[in-house]
Amino acid sequence: MKILTSLSIFFLIILLIMPLFSQRETPPEGSQPKDFVLPAVKNFSLDNGFQASLVNYGELPKAVVRIMISAGNINESKENVWLADITMDLLKEGTSSLNAGEIARKAAGMGGTVNTAVGLDQSWIGGEVLSEFTPDLISLLAEILLSPGFPEKEFERLKKDYLRNLNIQKSRPQSLAQEKFLGVLYGDHPYGRIFPSESMISGYTLPQVKNFYEINFGALRAHIYVVGKFNAEKVEKSIRTSFASWKTGEETYVNIPQPQSKRKIYLVKRPDAPQSTIYLGLPVIDPTQEDYFPMLVTNTLLGGYFSSRITSNIREDKGYTYSPRSSITNHFRDAYWVQTADVSTDVTGAAIKEIFYEIDRLQNEAPTQDELEGVQNYMAGVFVLRNSSRTGIVGQLVFMNLHGLNNYLNNYVKNIYEVTPEDVQEMAQKYLKDDEMTIVIVGDQEKVRGQVERFAEIMK
Repeated sequence: MKILTSLSIFFLIILLIMPLFSQRETPPEGSQPKDFVLPAVKNFSLDNGFQASLVNYGELPKAVVRIMISAGNINESKENVWLADITMDLLKEGTSSLNAGEIARKAAGMGGTVNTAVGLDQSWIGGEVLSEFTPDLISLLAEILLSPGFPEKEFERLKKDYLRNLNIQKSRPQSLAQEKFLGVLYGDHPYGRIFPSESMISGYTLPQVKNFYEINFGALRAHIYVVGKFNAEKVEKSIRTSFASWKTGEETYVNIPQPQSKRKIYLVKRPDAPQSTIYLGLPVIDPTQEDYFPMLVTNTLLGGYFSSRITSNIREDKGYTYSPRSSITNHFRDAYWVQTADVSTDVTGAAIKEIFYEIDRLQNEAPTQDELEGVQNYMAGVFVLRNSSRTGIVGQLVFMNLHGLNNYLNNYVKNIYEVTPEDVQEMAQKYLKDDEMTIVIVGDQEKVRGQVERFAEIMK
């Protein structure tokens, strides 16, 4: 009995003092995020047009090196889609003096790897290594770019890999929806071509790859970014020594599209699909336009983060979907807004109705100041956090150079907080025009058609 009495007293004391601890440990309200301050950037160029940007940043003894090439899928014709991707991948497979294994071992000895990626407007090759090896990585990347081996054996293997990847991509409803959506917006422009055919990939030849490289790769289209801890003098010397002999090459190819969008529905067959994949959107303004920051805020409030209006509506309230999302995708002097969602087949029409309801509501009534501040705090905080890394800074420098933006980084937080509720309403009215929304649905046509035909004409 004494033991039970002691335990009872003990728990009674705990219950009495818990509120005190709770009050004492309540965290203070977070303050408004501060502006992001970009570290000093040293820019220089070589006589052949090769550009360089160096940023000494951080305390960890590592550095990111990335070489951007102003060439990508936009340089492909409708007969050679993904040729840029194959070319970039093949560069890693060997030089005139190194094979793929030797390249990988050299990079591993520096504490890193060599990676490549291809985008619509640009491609890149680079890696992240221990600081002391930064000049060596630059030399290795230069050898890969200036002296490609283009090995036949690896080329044939890559084509087989790309065929498998194509089949995987074409089996995904999200990929099919994106393909149709961009095809409608951009037509025969390279931005509207997502996938090649199997016969196209199988028919590619090594001379085609070499020709693509010769036309599109050169110093005038290249820009190296080095961010992290490194010896600036040694890094600059390595850049000048490694890239001085690269041919100047052609100026960047520019092909600005004229996207089109009308209120129409495009159904992509996927018989017996338990879900419908929805793409709903239209062309909007690019980052060079005055309204870009208000438009960014509008997108985030409407569907761009977990607590956004569309997400709260069709995910939290209705339970139609798990991960709806809206976004603005930027190209050179071009952009589009799109809301995506994977919803149960039987609520496809209901989901589209709610998406338009939230767009119309924002057009008719400005958000409250409290709601807007929550969005602004989220955007500012994520922005500063995202860019507080070596790769984050590289990404932002590339973005700024592509779009010709001078103070984008340093003024981002300030510009976000200058947006007013009335600005958000105006952006919804001005750019998210209901009668111009292209709607793509991948799913069971027989079950979906009757649900959605009230929203727009269904195209054959």
